[in-house]
Amino acid sequence: MAATQRITSLENVPAESTFLFRVADELGDRREAILVANGTGSTDADVSCWLNYCQHFTHIKLDKGDGAPMRDGEVICANHGAYFETDSGECTFGPCEGAYLTELEVTVSNGDVYLADEEYEFVATGPIEDDGDLTSTSNVEF
Repeated sequence: MAATQRITSLENVPAESTFLFRVADELGDRREAILVANGTGSTDADVSCWLNYCQHFTHIKLDKGDGAPMRDGEVICANHGAYFETDSGECTFGPCEGAYLTELEVTVSNGDVYLADEEYEFVATGPIEDDGDLTSTSNVEF
């Protein structure tokens, strides 16, 4: 496993929010992705990884830079109120109910999370700067 594909340590993935990072595809196009803890421990099943975009409108980010909101173990789109299961990425409530977040493959080794998806390369932690995000103000209260 390439050290350049190391995203972060497992302990840095919050239990009640998300960990934001950047990836690039084979064409060099950069996207944001999020890590989500599915429980405690250090196995692959404990962490899921999704592209950081709601399935209702893909220009809307789930994690806007300070962690995505979560409720009852589901990631919430603050703009539309859509709920996504952390382990499957399925939308269980909201305007895109039944849709799935786009998964990226990750693995955990010796307490570190690595990007294992062949379609993407790890770039860096944090958000993409000034990517033209058309995020609107949320009308959903938490």
